[in-house]
Amino acid sequence: MRNMSPWWIRVPLIFFLIFGLMEYFIDSGDKPAFIEYPITFVFMLVVLFILVGIELILKSVENVMFQTLSPEAQERYLASKSKQWEWKWGKAFWKKITGNKPVEEEKEIILDHNYDGIRELDNNLPPWWVYMFYATIIFGVVYLARFHVFNDYTQDMEYEQEVAEAMIAIEEYKKTAKGLVDANTVELLTEAADIKAGGAIYTANCVACHMPDGGGGIGPNLTDEYWILGGGVKNVFHTISEGGRDGKGMIAWKQTLKPAEIAQVASYILSEINGKTPANPKAAEGEIWTEE
Repeated sequence: MRNMSPWWIRVPLIFFLIFGLMEYFIDSGDKPAFIEYPITFVFMLVVLFILVGIELILKSVENVMFQTLSPEAQERYLASKSKQWEWKWGKAFWKKITGNKPVEEEKEIILDHNYDGIRELDNNLPPWWVYMFYATIIFGVVYLARFHVFNDYTQDMEYEQEVAEAMIAIEEYKKTAKGLVDANTVELLTEAADIKAGGAIYTANCVACHMPDGGGGIGPNLTDEYWILGGGVKNVFHTISEGGRDGKGMIAWKQTLKPAEIAQVASYILSEINGKTPANPKAAEGEIWTEE
């Protein structure tokens, strides 16, 4: 029989196939499974040893069976095994698209030109090149009819359409990307990790003016229902980002805090401070805010 796949091809191919299936079906997050779960590394080593063992067993069985054959059968077996696998369809296709002439047939296309012993062959253009040339002609006819006869879309229309699609994709991405939120897309965060991070930001930057319990000091009271620049997560986000009233409000924090951090501290204020009872509440400022 012909040796179509040597062991040094079979073993790595099967090994990496099993490895790929393992990585696909095991949920290991951002890390490869064999790093996240070391037991999988041991599993792959066992698989490798088994594959090598199977190949050794098959080779041993082949040698034993070979010894039982007659000398004539052994010769036929070795001759059959030494035959190289040949992709006949592929070779025929390659010969057809290149149009190469065998060396034995080159005498049929030799021209009379002779320069210092160098002869010239009258080769035809390769069929693949000719087919591609025909394809460009067909493409040109279709393009001409579509855009210059039937007046399909113009480059300006295509540009505007792609820009519109890109803007929609950006807006969809912003809805799930915390780092790209703004006052128009921000939503109240409720996860414990976000609230905890917002509390840390509030403690580090806001307690000097609003007090730890939000009762207010230099800054207004954050616990009541009165808001100078509007309540709700969008207004609070905008106020923190852009700053308070000109000349007497707080500074704009957008140069210090990231959008995701502003969303976290705004959510912390609305979830953990607003509505609570502070120790020494400051007098109400602004107007009562009602969420629409």
